[in-house]
Amino acid sequence: MKNTNELLENLDKLHTTELGVIRIKKNLSLETDIAVDWCREKIKSANAVISRKGKNWYVSVDGCVITVNAYSYTIITAHKDKQ
Repeated sequence: MKNTNELLENLDKLHTTELGVIRIKKNLSLETDIAVDWCREKIKSANAVISRKGKNWYVSVDGCVITVNAYSYTIITAHKDKQ
């Protein structure tokens, strides 16, 4: 299994679709239009817990979970942690 550094090493490839931006902003109640940059900063933070399950990376940080496709580095969604 590949280590979590792979996601961190490829943060420059992180992106999402127009609908992804809308979904992320809605799910997290964000006021920013730069959702990808917001997610990138959260993923880089020291308290981020990164795990990979199948084709996706899951990043738990500051009460939210960010889901990233492990092959394309597309942010699929982000939502508030249910715990």
